[in-house]
Amino acid sequence: MAKKSFSENLRNLFGIHSSIDESFYDDLEDSLVEGDIGIRTACSIVDELRNKCRASSITDTEAVISILTDLITPWVTPVNFDIPDGKVSVFMVFGVNGVGKTTTVAKMAVYYAKKSVSPIILAAADTFRAAAIEQLQHHGEKTGCRVIAHQHGADPGAVVYSAADAVRAAGGGLVLADTAGRLHNKENLVRELQKIDRIGSNRADPGCYKKILILDATTGLNGLRQAEVFHEQIGIDALVLTKYDSTARGGILISAGKELGIPVAFVGAGERYEDLLPFDRDRYLTEFISGGKK
Repeated sequence: MAKKSFSENLRNLFGIHSSIDESFYDDLEDSLVEGDIGIRTACSIVDELRNKCRASSITDTEAVISILTDLITPWVTPVNFDIPDGKVSVFMVFGVNGVGKTTTVAKMAVYYAKKSVSPIILAAADTFRAAAIEQLQHHGEKTGCRVIAHQHGADPGAVVYSAADAVRAAGGGLVLADTAGRLHNKENLVRELQKIDRIGSNRADPGCYKKILILDATTGLNGLRQAEVFHEQIGIDALVLTKYDSTARGGILISAGKELGIPVAFVGAGERYEDLLPFDRDRYLTEFISGGKK
């Protein structure tokens, strides 16, 4: 049986508890954790909520929800990356296998193409899997974007180098680098990403290099662990949450914001190329806390 969303659990809590007492706060903490908010963040939220409600003798449901929303809001930050004309921008897109990296790269290409960014070059920097190169080339054909790929097993950093040079030769534009999600151990993966990171940073113009982690909304708190490792070893400029819709728990974004200070660029809300949406904090909070109900 699928877990209930946090908004469903919250509605149930108000139905079960006749008063906002200690047992309510205990159950709320459990519901936050079930909603994919890490235990440290959940405890912090509940402690602050308890203190504010007690200080003002608040017991009204709507007032409690309002305070809860106000507490969470600063930890969820949208970010928008503009692509300046005449500059070389490079986005290194990374994450573990299965989160939808390659498809997200294609969706990002479509998003920026609609903003008249040109050229957009897809760099097939996942040379570990031949299928990843073929998949990106397929997306390139569908989206009309050029794909730069080397042979299977080639140096992924060299692919990004070539793509950045091609964009510079065209007078500026955007490189979207699709990277590997799995090598034979985590240390090798991190080392490879660090090398791509150095090349991307050096080949992009100042301020035009971004590192974007893709997380799957259905993986729960495993996503937070992934973000912690990548942020420590590489640094993350923004998150993209895939497989997200109004029923997703999505609390990972709150924990990543509070504990790691990482903003959110996009959410993936469907299979079509157009279904990558700029992150809307108000909509996200409404869906997370109220299930989409204002």
